[in-house]
Amino acid sequence: MEITEIRITLRDDEKLRGFASITLDNSFVVRGLKIIEGATGMFVAMPNRRRKDGTFQDIAHPINMATREWMENLIIAAYKQELQRAERGEVPVISGRQEDSALEESF
Repeated sequence: MEITEIRITLRDDEKLRGFASITLDNSFVVRGLKIIEGATGMFVAMPNRRRKDGTFQDIAHPINMATREWMENLIIAAYKQELQRAERGEVPVISGRQEDSALEESF
């Protein structure tokens, strides 16, 4: 399996640093990944939905730690590249609270 494309939408938020969309093998897209600044550093949260009991359930996720780390490393590296582009004024950083669905329209 190969990640053939990573798209990043930057956010100027305290913990939510951006959204990612990945394409696997030029054949399958996963949207709604969140890049989050946690207490111990950045991590990628998988797309999820809220259950009736208020808990969250991942919609799609790696099934082993090696795949999760590989995917997370690539997404965070792409995030850092996009952040550098934003610092040069090449891409926008979205401020404020907007609905996830509005952001996903850009993908």
